[in-house]
Amino acid sequence: MSGQEIWVAFKTLFMKELLRFSRIWIQTILPPAVTMGLYFVIFGHLIGKAIGEMDGFQYIDYIVPGLIMMSVITNAYSNVVSSFFSSKMHGHIQELMISPTPHFIILLGYVAGGVARGLGVGLVVTLVSLLFTEMNIQHPFITVGIVFLTAILFSIAGLINAIYAKTFDAMNIIPVFILTPLTYLGGVFYSVNLLSPFWQQVSLFNPVLYMVNGFRYGILGVSDINPLASFAVLLIFISILFSFAIYLLNKGIGLRE
Repeated sequence: MSGQEIWVAFKTLFMKELLRFSRIWIQTILPPAVTMGLYFVIFGHLIGKAIGEMDGFQYIDYIVPGLIMMSVITNAYSNVVSSFFSSKMHGHIQELMISPTPHFIILLGYVAGGVARGLGVGLVVTLVSLLFTEMNIQHPFITVGIVFLTAILFSIAGLINAIYAKTFDAMNIIPVFILTPLTYLGGVFYSVNLLSPFWQQVSLFNPVLYMVNGFRYGILGVSDINPLASFAVLLIFISILFSFAIYLLNKGIGLRE
């Protein structure tokens, strides 16, 4: 395929994904905003008043970056896993696989759709948070870089999950038993400095901790993790998962059975 044809293929896949979730915004965009709004009310105002401060910030200010990141992670992941799995079950992916479209373009098209939904929901949740607190971003480039790379990472992870899933129920195994625990234990609601030394060391093996803290550093200027480490972890995981996803597509694993 020529460069122009490759671009048309990517743009077509991306627009398909964009239109897919934007047309049903009441199911894809609104629910996360309502859920996060409840988090702000319950954890931010009600429980937050009893907690007081965390690392020198009001509790609601401290958890806002984590809640935004949590919405980005879950929506970037869920968008790709549901879309790719549905396409696989209906035979659309098989048609793409035998077309001249390069496999990396198929991957990029779905990932771009996941990133768009993740960032879109993250923006809506950010606007909702402004109803409860003020936000002064300390490091804009770090903030944008961390959230963008995080959306890419979990979009790729969602595609890998969809490749291996054989039923709709199987799609929920990773989000329920792995993604949700990692997110809630990734420093969204607390500083790891509150943990004992042993559990602080254990927490360092949670990749979500680096993403949440990198994003928190970008917004508040405080972090339990060096921001450079956050970028390093993201880039390493993206490289590994991207290579693995390309391998799965090239081999047709889970797609030609």
